[in-house]
Amino acid sequence: MIVRRHTKQIRVGDVAIGANAPIAIQSMAKTDTRDVSKTVKQIKELEKAGCEIVRIAVLDSEAANAIKKIKAKINIPLVADIHFQYNLAITAINSGADKIRLNPGNIKRKEDIAQVVKLAKKKRIPIRIGVNSGSLPITNYDLRIASKAMVKAALDYLKLFEQLDFHDIIISLKASDVLTTIDAYRQMAKACDLPFHLGVTAAGPSNCGIIKSSVGIGTLLAEGIGDTIRVSLTGGPKDEVKVAKGILSSLGLRQFGIDIISCPTCGRCEVDLVGIVREFEKKIQGVSYPSGLTSVTKGPRGDSHPSIRPLKVAIMGCVVNGPGEARDADIGIAAGKKSGILFRKGKPIRKIDEKDFVKILLRELQSINHKP
Repeated sequence: MIVRRHTKQIRVGDVAIGANAPIAIQSMAKTDTRDVSKTVKQIKELEKAGCEIVRIAVLDSEAANAIKKIKAKINIPLVADIHFQYNLAITAINSGADKIRLNPGNIKRKEDIAQVVKLAKKKRIPIRIGVNSGSLPITNYDLRIASKAMVKAALDYLKLFEQLDFHDIIISLKASDVLTTIDAYRQMAKACDLPFHLGVTAAGPSNCGIIKSSVGIGTLLAEGIGDTIRVSLTGGPKDEVKVAKGILSSLGLRQFGIDIISCPTCGRCEVDLVGIVREFEKKIQGVSYPSGLTSVTKGPRGDSHPSIRPLKVAIMGCVVNGPGEARDADIGIAAGKKSGILFRKGKPIRKIDEKDFVKILLRELQSINHKP
């Protein structure tokens, strides 16, 4: 069971962040924010995919003013990403942004930050201190200790906010190097109780980006560190949400559908397992199935930590591990030669033909779904 790090809780729009709130999924629109229709269209696609907070780039006053129009047409909180010009944060807040991201590397003057903080406090919106290894406020640091430089940048910036009596803050410390990212968050976790937004920045195209993000974000989440996450991929933003869901689900921190257990196949497999699993995945897309809480455990501070168990379906290709995995699932099939044994809640039910695997699995799922 993962015991999450104790943090204060803040709100981004209607989404609670930190403490025992569900770890939220964030992504970023990849459109020109000044093109309101394209930006809204992409955010709507992200909403449908399961994105819960969206960030947009604010490169000039036209983009900052576009926030009001965008906000009127979307249903999730919107974060304004501000760099270089503090006045864009002012315009973005007045346009209705639910959170502001400031970069310590390019907005540095205390008097500028004070103006942003004053308005954010008045509007009751949080600010993210977003540190990136590629835009640190210092340039002469040793690459071997980049994580220390990132933490120092965050802590120095945080002191300014504390002097201004502003505490609705989220921290992020992102590097393109996985180990640097992990080390920075671990250090920062010892230094404050603010909620963290996790990510491996500039992780790359899908293949390597998914691996980097899964290892980096997954490692921290498994240690109880992290309150929102964003998977950064060179590609479509919907893929970022899909991977984020997979990371959270694999650790039992959120549940987004069915957990499919299937083997990689080998020379013992005597059914078209790859085709069967692909067909089953396609059939269950967009369908909601029940899940349950396996347990609720008390943490060291007495706070509750639910362990979420998704509905498990095992589709196994041979007699070595097949019966055991199928028995351990809510519904399972252990395949033999052109056929298989159907299991339900650990018990073998009957033998079924290969051609009926998907049809019968779907029927069993419907039966579970319609129980009162």
